[in-house]
Amino acid sequence: GPTEGLGKIIQRFPQKDWEDTPFPQGIELFCQPGGWQLSKERKQPTFFVVVLTDIDSERHYCSCLTFYEAEINLQVRDLHVSVFKGTKEIEGEEESGLIQPAEVFAPKSLVLVSRLDYPEIFRACLGLIYTVYVDSLNVSLETLIANLCSCLVPASGGSQ
Repeated sequence: GPTEGLGKIIQRFPQKDWEDTPFPQGIELFCQPGGWQLSKERKQPTFFVVVLTDIDSERHYCSCLTFYEAEINLQVRDLHVSVFKGTKEIEGEEESGLIQPAEVFAPKSLVLVSRLDYPEIFRACLGLIYTVYVDSLNVSLETLIANLCSCLVPASGGSQ
């Protein structure tokens, strides 16, 4: 429907704020500038950068990669399903036992927050995380992100 949902943080790394880098509160509001809306079709991933300025006038560059996942955990009221030998009966109507493709897709955002302004590098990092996630590769996201966070970044103006 035309109603809008609210975003929520599912996971964050690190789980606790670093002393010199607090986690930006309300970041989920900036991940979907058009609002958190379901879609009837899977949309292509999108990338953009939002610059947030904190109370001390320090900039935080939030690189966002948004993609759409099939939503299978929708709460549907008054839906009764019975399974009988490859067919399912839904409120008196019979359907074939074939698995139907998802009809609703929900947005999910990967966000990398940094005080450094390297959008192309961050886009590549988010692309790597996205690939590991959607292809269910045998790499833990925690390990991957820890390796990315431990990289040394050259000073501005130096070689990359």
